[in-house]
Amino acid sequence: MAAGPGDDAYGAVSLRVGYHGTASVAGRVPPTVFVPRPKVDSVLVSIERSPEPAVDPGLVSEDEIFALVRQAFGQRRKMLRRSLAAVVSPEAFEAAGVLPTARPEELDVRDFGRLALSLK
Repeated sequence: MAAGPGDDAYGAVSLRVGYHGTASVAGRVPPTVFVPRPKVDSVLVSIERSPEPAVDPGLVSEDEIFALVRQAFGQRRKMLRRSLAAVVSPEAFEAAGVLPTARPEELDVRDFGRLALSLK
């Protein structure tokens, strides 16, 4: 949730949180407080809601943005030109200022917003 573009943990949930606000790690929780004890570390996440979405909903809707996000992250390790080939043309990538050779985990919510807007 609190991961940013380029981080291995960054994904569709991080983008959704980023659309509505800012997430940060508020603290760490040791495995010893859980029963049974997990084999992973845990964190507390603080989410501060923004007064306005990261992308102007008057230009492009949240549904339009996250339809692209779902499609892109459905094939996470593929370049966007492959995972979004059915819906985004080379001209749309250029108009949005997004490299078609990028992978979904390299884009922030504004990048996906520009891509969605370029499809209109």
